[in-house]
Amino acid sequence: MEQPLQPIEQSLFADIQALIESSRQRTFTAVNAEITMLYWRIGKHIRQFLIIHNRAEYGKQIIATLSQQLILEYGKGYSPRNLASMVKLFDYFSDENILQTLSAKLSWSHFIELLSEKDELKREFYYTLCINERWNVRQLRDRINSMLFERSALSKQPEITIQNDLEKLRSTREMSPAIAFKDPYILDFLGLVNTYSEKDLEQAIIVQLQEFILELGNDFAFMARQKRVTVGDTDYYIDLLFYHRKLRRLVAIDLKLGKFEHSHKSQMELYLRWLAKYEQHPHELSPLGLILCADKSDELVELLEMDATGIHVAEYLTELPSKELLQQKLQQAILLSKQRLAQSSKEEE
Repeated sequence: MEQPLQPIEQSLFADIQALIESSRQRTFTAVNAEITMLYWRIGKHIRQFLIIHNRAEYGKQIIATLSQQLILEYGKGYSPRNLASMVKLFDYFSDENILQTLSAKLSWSHFIELLSEKDELKREFYYTLCINERWNVRQLRDRINSMLFERSALSKQPEITIQNDLEKLRSTREMSPAIAFKDPYILDFLGLVNTYSEKDLEQAIIVQLQEFILELGNDFAFMARQKRVTVGDTDYYIDLLFYHRKLRRLVAIDLKLGKFEHSHKSQMELYLRWLAKYEQHPHELSPLGLILCADKSDELVELLEMDATGIHVAEYLTELPSKELLQQKLQQAILLSKQRLAQSSKEEE
């Protein structure tokens, strides 16, 4: 019969258990990185063979024949589809040093999801946030499918700004508000249908708070619901109050059922000034506001210069539209935003 461990022995067991688990994790990470680099080198050899021997047009046939031989020798992991992914891995991540760094933090399954994105800048966005927020493979796939890049405020910026913000996040772990905020927010998990009130919307968010934070971003921490703001003898209430760890800012969220109106700006400005005066700590930066509404006019948002006031206006969707419709809407929004930025730059010259 096994004897129970004494407290001092239990402490010894816990220490050794921690050593074993830590070693297992390091071994897993090292093996995963080596597998990814092996696949990259296989992809490199195949691509270079096709180029050197001028056989690019026979690529599929050559890969199929090669796959048959490799499967006989090493198993099903070298199917034609997997070999094609290895070639694509080399094509998309041709810098071996960059891939070595990424392979220490991302699994081969993560890379498979990243290979579905043809645009280099979008891939950089997704792998940077994937590492920063520690997404698992399913979360990465969901973010790509929901077009997170196109929904981020960052996508409306010039390409050089996007690259600089992502590099800053990787090197210093400092996140810009443009990365933190989105438009629209997809709240289909709330299960709201037909007619509902602002109170219903708020209550649904509280009930599904974990899912809501996943949509906001992992660095958002919930602080309060209906936060009271007292000015003189009048009480106002912030619908939801969060804190963003990397931004080091309080974030006030106001929920609106209808279309964004200019009066919503002054209301949020009051909240932010009150938070800055009474709630902001010395090490924190100025609070930010997020107005979530059912609809908005981009022209009105631009004329009110909302970004300059630290207030982000975004739509929310309680039902997920088709990917084609969402893509069309987001691409149009990105195009209009970049046209306005270009026009603004010309006027300043």
